Parts: sequence; C-alpha cells; structure tokens
Amino acid sequence: MRVLGISGSLRRDSHNRRLLRAAAELLPPGAELVEFEGLKAVPPYDEDDEPRPPIGARRLREAITRADAVLIATPEYNSSIPGQLKNAVDWASRPRDGAALAGKPVAVVGASTGMFGAVWAQAEMRKALASAGARVVDRELPVANADEAFDEQGRLVDPDLEAELGGILLELAAEAARERAAA
Repeated sequence: MRVLGISGSLRRDSHNRRLLRAAAELLPPGAELVEFEGLKAVPPYDEDDEPRPPIGARRLREAITRADAVLIATPEYNSSIPGQLKNAVDWASRPRDGAALAGKPVAVVGASTGMFGAVWAQAEMRKALASAGARVVDRELPVANADEAFDEQGRLVDPDLEAELGGILLELAAEAARERAAA
C-alpha cells in the first residue's frame, strides 16, 4: 500500500515534514509512505490551464493517482490552511469528472508551535477535501508546541499523540483497503 505524504509547509525541515516522517514509522505492515516533494512547483490554480495543466500540477495529480491513500500534514497560517496546500487541493479536484482526489482516502494531521496544534487548519483542510470528493478520515491530530514535540530520532515524545497517529494511520489504511477491494 502506497501512502502519499504531503506537507503543507514548504520549509525543508518543517515540523509537519517531521510529522510525516514519524507517521512513516507507524504505518501498518505492507504500507509505505512516499513524500511528495513538489508542492512548491505547483502554480496557482487557473481554470484556463485545466486542459493543459502546468508540469507541477500534473506531477501532483499523478502522485495522488498512483497512491492508495494520502496523508496531509498541515501547519496553520493565520488560523487557516496554507495557501499552497489549498491550491494543491484545487488542482487535484479538477476537472470534476477525472479529479485525482475523487474517492481517494485521505487523512489530515497537523503540527504548529502554538498551543492548539493546527486544529483550525485541519478542520478547514478536511472540509476542502470532502468538497473535492475525497473520502476523508474524520479525525485530527493536533500536535501543539511542535518545536518540543519530537525527540532526536524524529519520534513524537508524547506516547498518547503517537498512539493517536497510529490509530489514524490504521483507519486510513483500512479505508484504502476497502477502496482497493471495491475496485
């Protein structure tokens, strides 16, 4: 099972990239996490470009299509979703009749240096994904004070957060297995 990990932060060593790497270690047997590295190259969505999408948008769509499931780790910018992540959802939701996100199992987690752990961004992201036709796992993982949330090996220091992340990943894998069996 292939899980595509997308960090909503463009920063190379962001807390949300660390969260994806922590998730990779907790995936069920037989599942692998492949991190999408091209979010910065996805241009702003423009319906005029839909018939011939720019290379960055095509690569995003192809990566989502090849994956059995998607795990998004989002920071919270101004109490909402980072613009580049919302833009990616817009590209992956179009055209409606062939959208990469249509029916795709997706889970959303988030880390921030604040005390709420990106809960608003996660809620907004789940809403946008559901509107795009994704099969969204209705759970959240707020990793607050992210600058202190990981140990030197990149694992979550709070065992409750680690257990919750593991549970979300199991649910995501189960959704992907159901989708694969139905196909």
